[in-house]
Amino acid sequence: MTEITEVPSPFCGIGTDDLCIGVDGLSLKVTANGCAVNTPLFEQPIIDTRARVAGQEVDLDTAISQAAKLLQGAWLPVIGGCATDVNGMRGLLALADRCGAVVDNMNFVGARNNFLSMQANGWMNTTLAEVKNRCDLLLVVGTDVEAFAPRFFERYLWTEAMFLQDPSQRQVIYLGRAPSGDSSTSPNGTQATVLECPLTELPDVMAVLRALVKNQPVRVDSVGGIAVADLQAVAEQLRAAQYSVVTWAAGALAYSQAELTVQTLSEMVKDINMQNTRCSGLPLAGKEGEQTANQVCGWTTGYPARTRFSRGYPEYDPFLNDSRLLLADGEADVLVWVQAFNALSVPPVTDIPTIVVGRSGMKFGKEPDVYIPVGTPGIDHAGHAFRMDNVVAIRLKKLRDSGLPSTAEVLNAIEQRCRPD
Repeated sequence: MTEITEVPSPFCGIGTDDLCIGVDGLSLKVTANGCAVNTPLFEQPIIDTRARVAGQEVDLDTAISQAAKLLQGAWLPVIGGCATDVNGMRGLLALADRCGAVVDNMNFVGARNNFLSMQANGWMNTTLAEVKNRCDLLLVVGTDVEAFAPRFFERYLWTEAMFLQDPSQRQVIYLGRAPSGDSSTSPNGTQATVLECPLTELPDVMAVLRALVKNQPVRVDSVGGIAVADLQAVAEQLRAAQYSVVTWAAGALAYSQAELTVQTLSEMVKDINMQNTRCSGLPLAGKEGEQTANQVCGWTTGYPARTRFSRGYPEYDPFLNDSRLLLADGEADVLVWVQAFNALSVPPVTDIPTIVVGRSGMKFGKEPDVYIPVGTPGIDHAGHAFRMDNVVAIRLKKLRDSGLPSTAEVLNAIEQRCRPD
């Protein structure tokens, strides 16, 4: 077994880059610094190495030709998943432009909460490096950071900082949802403050907290089961902190019009910055290429990854371009599912022709018309992927020689076949 150190992960979103991976032929073993998110995805075995058409193994060229044939005859293809690296996303957009497809990232339903708020009012957000070096108070709203990124606290809170003498003195407050473990407990044994409430009550709770931050009168004793006196204490801690950070995961806010909650907490961040202290937001995102998809789509088209090309130019609509609705309403006539990171993330079962460009080992409820197994960025080939704060493109390593093509190679080949003679 060969051991490779300082391996960056494309899976967790927080830029973990210190993994140790043992490589034995095609088998990988995380030997150090793994977590509940990264370890299973690095260790997923290679099962399929040959493409399939209608369930029968074929060579790669035949599969590419069949995929191009299906797309050439389509009126409105949908390209979903969008879980790949930078070059893979470039190839995906080129293919979408060629065949007039709708592009929809699989995590966009949650990300939409962020985009709607940002587009309506703007926000003041920070980076992971700023969290590590400056944050003295972390307010977690409506999500379980430990479940999202198990090593977040180890990497960015309970570690050396440039501008804090004793990082163990940082404060952590959970609002809405309790943590699933004890990673938020500081090295000196101080546990996080937890104020639980039903997620559907978060809009009211955040509205009251923002009012308290602004020293506005509140004429109730409790909201969402949380005493207003406890929220008042949180407001005072936010005002007293040197550099507070408010973090949330938009996908965890699973209720109607959750973008208004994101807007409330984003506006609260601005309010705190008007009071002689500093505060920033930190949206939790970036798993399985989510940020990469939106970044590449953004600099290519000017829009996030829920954009259609059916009129010959990009059109963004966060509601009408929802692939789930297009499939359910019978508007789409071909589905292309791109998922190079997670073999468990399979396409929805549909009656229309389906093309899967995905990680080896996928198990389908219904065999797709075309399945082309591809290599995983950061394992089978080098690449780049954006971490959650959008400021760093992680350089992914190649760990083994699997012989599998990259997503970019496959999508570029299909796009070339779709061109008229």
